[in-house]
Amino acid sequence: MLLPTTYLRRKFRTFFMSDVPPSSTLARLDRSWNVKKTLKRVQRHKWNLYDVQYLLDFTIACFVFFVVTEPGVFFKLAIAALFTLALLVPITSQFFFPFVPIGTWLILFYSCRFIPADWRPSISVRVLPSLETILYGGNLSNVLAAHNNALLDILAWIPYGLIHFGAPFVCSAIMFLFAAPGTLPVFARSFGYMNLIGVSIQLFFPTSPPWYENIYGLAPATYDIKGSPGGLARVDGILGLDLYTSSFTASPMVFGAFPSLHSGCAVIEVLFMAYVFPRLTPFLLGYILWIWWSTMYLTHHYFIDLIGGAILSATVFYIVSRNFLPAVQMDKASRWAYDYVDMGLRRSTKARLTKEFYVEDEEWGISSSVESGNASPTESPSSEWEIETLADNDESKAPLVSNTTSKLQLPKYNENYSEKV
Repeated sequence: MLLPTTYLRRKFRTFFMSDVPPSSTLARLDRSWNVKKTLKRVQRHKWNLYDVQYLLDFTIACFVFFVVTEPGVFFKLAIAALFTLALLVPITSQFFFPFVPIGTWLILFYSCRFIPADWRPSISVRVLPSLETILYGGNLSNVLAAHNNALLDILAWIPYGLIHFGAPFVCSAIMFLFAAPGTLPVFARSFGYMNLIGVSIQLFFPTSPPWYENIYGLAPATYDIKGSPGGLARVDGILGLDLYTSSFTASPMVFGAFPSLHSGCAVIEVLFMAYVFPRLTPFLLGYILWIWWSTMYLTHHYFIDLIGGAILSATVFYIVSRNFLPAVQMDKASRWAYDYVDMGLRRSTKARLTKEFYVEDEEWGISSSVESGNASPTESPSSEWEIETLADNDESKAPLVSNTTSKLQLPKYNENYSEKV
């Protein structure tokens, strides 16, 4: 009799591994614990413009370290040490490097409560309602929230208070299993930087949400004012729990209506999922409309906030899809079925990835971007997904991709990659 774990393992291999190309290692994860491996990648790394992102992340992390007073300094040092260790160990770095922008966004959002009020700009109370009236003829949030009942409250709570927080994890798991290798790290970076940009805009351009207008009118706002759960207070009453009243009252970002990161998260998730599964596009668009309605019904955002979040996400997705996002091959059932990936929609030629042509320990920036430990796309020397080969100087000048055949034209190497065969 098979144990449940053995049975599930066999089922997994039958479903996902049945069409794995022979000797393909493109989708293989790096299981090494050797820190020296990561240090060698750092030494080999060719620094370029894309590395500015890590300088930005480090600068924000230093700012947060000195601004945040709780927890204490020793606890913050312990967190920094553990995160650094996770970046150094290969088996964890392939996941934590793409997580860097997400972590930066989270700690910046948390630090907002500790930033002194005299460091921050004045709060805009009239701009969003005025733009809402000019562009759409009225306050759509108040129109939708004027008629409420328990059923509508629950329907609004499901996307706003439940799906919003779980969707990133579900989308990540699905993309890891079914999308091309390298898709998940691109999604993680895109998701993180989209939110990081959104929080930065909220810090430099603080705006009041609809619930503020409903409570205080258009009176000037100060940073002493506590947050409000808006329509979620009714959900707490229906459930008989304090799920949102306390948390929204103590929110570190009270005046962050524009752009709506509920809208931004939903749009970027839908764009990536529709890219991987085009047939689901109508259903996914329905989710965007659902969460847009819920944010206005619960009086947390104006419609212009939703458009701002959507534009931000669409811009980020456009940039990564043109440059870094692996192309989907519709005949592949899972990540393990890929024997090559095409990187970036703007590329006119294809970089086919096989272990035969590339060294196993590619640069540190690559292992976090492409989830295998031995293959990455390349076409431009300025790309973060750049590859080094062991060809000599003369042969390394030869084009990696033929303009006529769109196939790699590289010398072969033996399995040790030390001399030509």
